[in-house]
Amino acid sequence: MAVIRNIFAVLGLVTLLAGGYAFVAIAPIMSEFDPGYMEIYKDFATKLLTTKDPGEAMMWAVPVEDPSLKVEDVKESLKSLAVQNNFLYVGESAFYKQVEAVTGQPYRHIAFLSFCDAKVGKMMADYRDAYTGFMPCRVSVVEDKNGKLWLYSMNLDMMIHGGKRLPEELRTEALRVRNVIWKMLQGAAKGEF
Repeated sequence: MAVIRNIFAVLGLVTLLAGGYAFVAIAPIMSEFDPGYMEIYKDFATKLLTTKDPGEAMMWAVPVEDPSLKVEDVKESLKSLAVQNNFLYVGESAFYKQVEAVTGQPYRHIAFLSFCDAKVGKMMADYRDAYTGFMPCRVSVVEDKNGKLWLYSMNLDMMIHGGKRLPEELRTEALRVRNVIWKMLQGAAKGEF
C-alpha cells in the first residue's frame, strides 16, 4: 500500500512541476495576445464541440427570415448596405452556374459576393502578407437543401483577437470591417437597403 501511495505522490509532484514549467514558459507568450483571445477560443471550442464541424465554428450564419425575399433582393440589399458603409463591391462568383456547367444538372443557388475596403486591406497586407488570405471579405448567399436562403461569412473575430494584439490603428479598422460585415448580414437577411 505504501508503494502505491508513493507512486501517486511522485506522479502528483511530476504533474505539478510540469504544470508550473508550462505556465512559466507560456505566460510571457500569452501576455502578448489580444485581451479577448480566451473568449474567442472558448466560443470556437464550444461551437466545434457542439457541431463537430470546424466550418460551422468559423462562420457566421444568418437565415433570411422573410420568405418573400428572393435571392436577387438579398444580393441587392448586400450591395446597397456595402455602399452605405463605404465598402467596394468587388464582384460575384456564381458557384451554382459553375456546378451546372460541369455536371449538366440544375443546382441550388450558391453565390459568393466579394466586398473590400482597400484602405484597410492595404493596412492588413502591410502588417502581414498572410492577412491577404482574408481578402476580400466574402458573403455567401446560399439556398439550403430545403430551399431556405442563408447568408454566410467568415467570423473575423479569430483574426482580430486570436493572437498577438494587432497594432491599434489596424485593430480599430479591422473591428470596423468586422462590424460592417455583421451589419450587412443582419440587414440583408431582412431585405434592408
